[in-house]
Amino acid sequence: MKRFKNILCVVDIRQADTPSLQRAVKLAENNQASLTVVDAAERISAGIKMPGGGPISADLQTATMDHHRQKLESIVNPYRKHIEIQARVLQGIPFLEIIREVLRNGHDLLIKAPETLDWLDRFFSSDDMHLLRKCPCPVWLVKPEAPETYQRILAAVDVDDACPPTELEVRHSLNREILELAISLSLSEFTELHVVHVWEAIGEGAMRGTLMHTPEEKIISYVEQVRQQHSNNLSALIKDVTASMNQDVLEYVKPRIHLIKGRARKEIPALSARIKADLLVMGTVARTGVPGFLIGNTAETILSQIDCSVLAIKPPGFQTPVTLED
Repeated sequence: MKRFKNILCVVDIRQADTPSLQRAVKLAENNQASLTVVDAAERISAGIKMPGGGPISADLQTATMDHHRQKLESIVNPYRKHIEIQARVLQGIPFLEIIREVLRNGHDLLIKAPETLDWLDRFFSSDDMHLLRKCPCPVWLVKPEAPETYQRILAAVDVDDACPPTELEVRHSLNREILELAISLSLSEFTELHVVHVWEAIGEGAMRGTLMHTPEEKIISYVEQVRQQHSNNLSALIKDVTASMNQDVLEYVKPRIHLIKGRARKEIPALSARIKADLLVMGTVARTGVPGFLIGNTAETILSQIDCSVLAIKPPGFQTPVTLED
């Protein structure tokens, strides 16, 4: 089973409710993992007429950092009855310092609440989108008022094999990690696991157009062949991931498969709402080797529509454009 060993949780000291911290503590306990909790404080500028490095500015920064540390300790202390927790305050541009913390200390999971209270508008013009694009480890955004125990987890995979061999290998590795994480979480949370793949028959529209005049029976046959190929690919992926699991685990998990024809950006949010998913596990980048390769349009559209927590994963070999140097 996929296990996290070095978890980073980001909290906002201005928010009294801390479902993300509760989730991080529970996951760290279940995985016997180390847990670090951080808050990010912006650098303080004393004013337009005062230099940023002046004594007043420095005093304000020191006072602000002390306030953040005291508040963070008061939030974290009750959870130290259950698990050892390191707490620290980062200083600077939040998303940059959070990613640098991941790079410095090798965290394998980042958990945080969305930056804004409006869940549907949380990503854009926010540090959350920067993290989804650039953080090298999985990012788990915990929806406000998320249930303490999840009921349904939805894993979205892309088993379309119409791509170059190098990209196909990366896509397969990403699909494996998505499923491994979803299965592991399903077991620890005792939840239903749903797996979805959305497929299209490329060229079907053109075949039905006035220029090609393709007989309907040939179109139907072509679409069925495409559907069967995607179905076979999905079955092979699930078999590959579950091959090493014992029979008891397989009997318990029994993922519910959704093979849906259509556009992923429409069908995945619709399915998530229909089954009332508590968590969507998905990839945000399908290519690697390109520093800072941005989240794809499809993934971004899906994320802007869902109304549940999300665990977003990068493929192996993803290179963040963020460095430890200023």
